Amino acid sequence: MIEAYGSGSSQVGELLLPDGDGGRDSFPVAVVIHGGFWRERYGRDLMDPLCADLARRGWAAWNLEYRRLGDGPGGGGGWPATGEDVLAGTAHLAQLDAPLDLGRVVTAGHSAGGQLAVWLAARASRVRVRAAVSLAGVTDLVLAHELRLSDGVVEAFLGGRPEQVPERYADASPAALVPLGVPVLCVHGTADDAVPIAVSEAFAARARAAGDDVDLRVLEGTGHLELIDPDDAAWSVAADWLERWRT
Repeated sequence: MIEAYGSGSSQVGELLLPDGDGGRDSFPVAVVIHGGFWRERYGRDLMDPLCADLARRGWAAWNLEYRRLGDGPGGGGGWPATGEDVLAGTAHLAQLDAPLDLGRVVTAGHSAGGQLAVWLAARASRVRVRAAVSLAGVTDLVLAHELRLSDGVVEAFLGGRPEQVPERYADASPAALVPLGVPVLCVHGTADDAVPIAVSEAFAARARAAGDDVDLRVLEGTGHLELIDPDDAAWSVAADWLERWRT
């Protein structure tokens, strides 16, 4: 089930429902957000296997697409457009003709999608998010800028360096928004060569110091993409943690 939440070609989401009736009137919802360093050449199909696994586990998986950096039909992203999209896409859950329990909503994002998933959990208002999962997430945008991740993509995403657009870093970076008031699981591998584990470690330390409930799981020898492979034990860490929020 693919539904538009806006007029743009990238403002769509795909809903995958579990079999059965959810054990009651409706299903809990996982808002799933793909990564790819916010660039147009990556899309929500990256998360199809995870969405299928979440549905098998009893979740209604809402796989969000959003405007990304680029000149093609999926472009037009950057800040704040990309953030506006994930907010609107999540709010659109209330408009879907499906048996969804909007009192049981979580977010899960990979890489750049981890930034969006945690940011969304802190910002969402029309649909309350109970918990968030960051899979090798870019959750500290100032540090990510300093590390020059993906050829300096953070500067392109936010439209400048921290000293040039400090208000955008303050608005978009989960590390700048603590305390979030939402439990967060950060899963990160020590062999990740796309987003160094130092990013999750810095976010977790800052959030905990602010009083947030943050669970950081460090996976020895695990890289970047294993976290979105439902056949890999790395994904099971996140899927098992989410079980507490499903009921």
